[in-house]
Amino acid sequence: MNNEAELIGRIAALRQEHRDLDAAIDALTFAPASDQLQIARLKKRKLALKDEIAHLEDQLIPDIIA
Repeated sequence: MNNEAELIGRIAALRQEHRDLDAAIDALTFAPASDQLQIARLKKRKLALKDEIAHLEDQLIPDIIA
């Protein structure tokens, strides 16, 4: 993924998935019979998405030699 437009599109898709996971985690957390294992898996996926977003954003920022 070297194309800047592709990176921006991928980041936007990942951010949307991150927000969706956040909503799903909130819904499961406040459910009367919440599945803690499922919540933990969703949180782990959410963290992986955050890391991938950060990695892709770093690719958009040019290296600056000090």
